[in-house]
Amino acid sequence: MEETNFSNQAPQQGQNTNPQFNNQFIQLPIPNSTAVLVLGILSIVMCFCYGLIGMTLGIIALVLASKGNALYKENPNVYSLSSYNNLKAGKVCGIIGVVLSSLYLVFIVIYIVILGAAFAAMPWEMMGKH
Repeated sequence: MEETNFSNQAPQQGQNTNPQFNNQFIQLPIPNSTAVLVLGILSIVMCFCYGLIGMTLGIIALVLASKGNALYKENPNVYSLSSYNNLKAGKVCGIIGVVLSSLYLVFIVIYIVILGAAFAAMPWEMMGKH
C-alpha cells in the first residue's frame, strides 16, 4: 500500500487551508442595527403622539442598541462598521426621541392640571341662572 502524505499536497483551487481566515472579508451586520435606526427615527417622529408611542419606541431602540453594542464590543472583527454606525445613529435618535417624548408628556400633564384647575375654579352653579 502506498502511504499518502496530505500535508505535502498543494491545496486545490478555491480551497482555503487555514480555517481561521475563511470568513476574513465577510463581515456580518450587527443584529437589529437597522431596526434600532428605524425605531430611533420613529421615536422622534411619534414623540408628539402624547409622548407614549415615541417613548415606547425610543426605549425599545435603546434596549436593542445596548444588546447590539455588547455584541460588537465582544467581537468587533465579525461585524461591519456600517452596521455599527447605524446602531450608534439609532441609539442617538432613540435618546432624542425619549427625551422629546418625555418632555411632551410632562407638557401634556401640566396642561391637563392647569386646565383642570381652571375648570374647578369656574362658578358652574351660576352658569345656568340668568
